[in-house]
Amino acid sequence: MFDIQEIRSQFSILDREVNGKPLVYLDNAATSQKPNSVLEVCHAYYTELNANVHRGIHTLSQLATEEMELSRRKIQKFINAEHDFEVIFTKGTTEGLNLIAYILTQKLQKDDEIIISYLEHHSNIVPWQMLCERTGAKLRVIPIDENGILQLDYLDQFLSEKTKIVSVNQVSNALGIVNPIEEIIAKTRKNSDAYIVIDGAQSAPHFNIDVQKLDCDFFVFSGHKMYAPMGTGILYGKREILEALPPFHGGGEMIATCSFEGTTYAGLPFKYEAGTPNVGGNIALGAAVDFMEKVGRENIQNHENALLEYAQRHLLELEGIKIYGEKAKRTGVVSFNLEGVGISSDVGMILDKMGIAVRTGHHCTQPIMNFFNIAGTVRASFAVYNTFEEIDILVEGVKKAQRMLS
Repeated sequence: MFDIQEIRSQFSILDREVNGKPLVYLDNAATSQKPNSVLEVCHAYYTELNANVHRGIHTLSQLATEEMELSRRKIQKFINAEHDFEVIFTKGTTEGLNLIAYILTQKLQKDDEIIISYLEHHSNIVPWQMLCERTGAKLRVIPIDENGILQLDYLDQFLSEKTKIVSVNQVSNALGIVNPIEEIIAKTRKNSDAYIVIDGAQSAPHFNIDVQKLDCDFFVFSGHKMYAPMGTGILYGKREILEALPPFHGGGEMIATCSFEGTTYAGLPFKYEAGTPNVGGNIALGAAVDFMEKVGRENIQNHENALLEYAQRHLLELEGIKIYGEKAKRTGVVSFNLEGVGISSDVGMILDKMGIAVRTGHHCTQPIMNFFNIAGTVRASFAVYNTFEEIDILVEGVKKAQRMLS
């Protein structure tokens, strides 16, 4: 039973006003709001359990360790990893991608190739550029067509024995386009021995994720986009790959033995979790998984897809609206501009005065904006707690912006 009002009642922030208007929060691709159950877990950790993990024999340390490792197992199940130690806690998608790019340095040499796509967030572009600078490898980019859809014929042309890494997002944060990663993975496996990296920052909040079925080598995502606190994230990596590659950071927790003569490293997952972790946040990430499972991921996906269809249909009823990626398969996002309005932030400021939170600008995807020859877009993005009535308010806000800016 999907009860939207009961779901909304779990998010206290939705009761507040912004600029004297009820908050309409449509910036979920940037970060989602947090249910009370997650906030309560955060509070309980710091008021009842606060201690470092894996390092103490005292009761609080052991209880905190048990709770964080329970969270790891919840996430293992959430993405269907084979082993819990294949789940590495990170600060978010960006750190996960940088970690992978760093530990793969020794696997590349001059003139090797890394394939990404035109639809990537800067976080899935810059780390690979830096890796190319370190190794002399070359970056190849799968282009998009006028609908924002990847032209996979180019992937067929690019794949070769020189291909060492293929890294793509499952869903575009800027346009909401769902990429055919199953096809991309199959083509890569058939034509190269490349490592396959999937940026799941925008898919983990919306889809069922099965890393074993996907057969990717790495999968990364952020907690804060799926109802968990900021500063939380996950890197999944296949056991045999993580065991063979070097650590990212050096310090406490990730060692087996340490002396001035040399150091040996701990096993998984601790090899990649140097230093004091975000214990409270990591435990709360498990609570966010509990929330999503209780609502039902299929229910979440169906509701958000209905919101997207409703928003697109009603926005296109207005004259002078351009939706980017309109004809592509999408989820969670409608990204648009008003004809004759060159600065998307002007629209965003008008909407904000009406209590409507959207994102404007290039969304850390400047190559996409350059492709469409625009400076940015207005992006409305949806979560499980959004309603059709909120989309009606958004449409009225867009009408007002048209009147004011025309």
